[in-house]
Amino acid sequence: MATPSVHHRESFRGFNPAAGRPTAPTYHAATTGEVASAGESAWTAFRAGTRDNQRAAFLESIASNLDRDADAILAVAREETALPEARLRGELARTTHTLRMFASLLRDGSWVEAVIDRGDPSRTPLPKPDLRRMLVPLGPVAVFGASNFPLAYGVAGGDTASALAAGCPVLVKGHSAHPGTGEAIAARISEAVHAHALPRGLFQYLPAGGARDLTVGEELVTHPRVRAVGFTGSVAGGKALVRLANARAEPIPVFAEMGSVNPVFVLPAAIAARGTAIAQFLAASATASGGQMCTCPGLIFVPEPADAFVQALREAFASMPPVIMLTPRIAQSYRRRLADVAGAPGAWVLAGDPRVGTDSTGPVIASPVLAVVNLREFLAAGTLREECFGPSTIVVRCTNADEFLEAAALLEGSLTATVHADADDHARACGLLAALADRAGRLIVNGVPTGVEVAGAMVHSGPFPACSRPDSTAVGPWAIRRWCRPVCFQNTPQALLPEALHDANPLGIVRVEDGRVVLPAR
Repeated sequence: MATPSVHHRESFRGFNPAAGRPTAPTYHAATTGEVASAGESAWTAFRAGTRDNQRAAFLESIASNLDRDADAILAVAREETALPEARLRGELARTTHTLRMFASLLRDGSWVEAVIDRGDPSRTPLPKPDLRRMLVPLGPVAVFGASNFPLAYGVAGGDTASALAAGCPVLVKGHSAHPGTGEAIAARISEAVHAHALPRGLFQYLPAGGARDLTVGEELVTHPRVRAVGFTGSVAGGKALVRLANARAEPIPVFAEMGSVNPVFVLPAAIAARGTAIAQFLAASATASGGQMCTCPGLIFVPEPADAFVQALREAFASMPPVIMLTPRIAQSYRRRLADVAGAPGAWVLAGDPRVGTDSTGPVIASPVLAVVNLREFLAAGTLREECFGPSTIVVRCTNADEFLEAAALLEGSLTATVHADADDHARACGLLAALADRAGRLIVNGVPTGVEVAGAMVHSGPFPACSRPDSTAVGPWAIRRWCRPVCFQNTPQALLPEALHDANPLGIVRVEDGRVVLPAR
């Protein structure tokens, strides 16, 4: 078979999971030549630079464009994902809120984390130099959106918004699961680029699908002008991108959000007082949006006696009809994982049918499934500790709550960990939360892990395999730090300093005076 030309245009189509058939439009994947050209254009835009107030107005325009054309965008997104309109509208609102949040951060000025450590030429035995530090953008960023969040983690999602805010040009690899949605959003961003007379290379959308679905991504990560990568997807996909990035002549960081089991621990007093209500909340959380959310609770640890709790959970799962999955590939992967779970020694399926949806035609559906296992068998079966992406959860029955610490120590890294505790549980909860802080980026008490607030204190990250970089967050204003690096200016005249480090610019500056850190006045 002949090798395709660098200008070969691979055609592909989207897919309607509710109807079980391809969508009508034909899309064309970016060619090798187009990816190469896009990287150079992004570098040119980066070298040209933009000011904070320019980027703030640009982000606000993107948000306004998305709000203006919401109905048209959501119509395409519904066809390509089968997600409910209410869910998609909420996701779009989160997307525009995130864009405006970064615009506000840019106008505030504190995002550069400026530090002024004044010199002292009279210090002995050596003069103290004048040192000034701030964050600067890394350069062009390649963004890989998620299949399960076509808007909030898509073309204009948090990775794109935070990278653009930092002053990094963005190259988005279009997701083959929702190409129409991606193109619709990209058009609104490009409209804002033109309206503000910004460099064309500041934002570029590269469709990917068919035989070039993976290749476009590989070409982006290995492009010498790309300086960082944002990814949301599978563990296998994230690890592959990390390997590619590390194999470059100049390795670059990959901020990959991957797999998460989001364990839940229900302590004795809580399960005795309100076990049925907790079970119902957790069932709804585990199956929200078809269970295809990165924060769905995949493991629930309960102390004996727990029969009433398990029965309430079983009834909730048994009453649920099959759900529509996002793509045939996700549905197939879900069924394979369920087969692994059902085949694990000591595990049994208590509600749902793992075989539902095995037909190759028709709507892409799967059954919500509840499985149960005792702690000893759970600890012996490594496959039960892996994510099962879909509407399922596993109840792990422990002899008593003292075994929770043993279980927590063996869990893989997760985005979240949840503890349900009443007042009489607080002594145990303290030790458990301390152990779980080593395993998760966000700890929840008496709630559910689904629902990620876009706020300054939010941490959406966690130890591997939840993320490749647990020292970061993908949500909230400080997601901008991923696309920056600190630079120190020593004994630099005011005329040569960036504006943020001028003596006359008080915004966001931390001053170090006489060895003490002086925070900026607010």
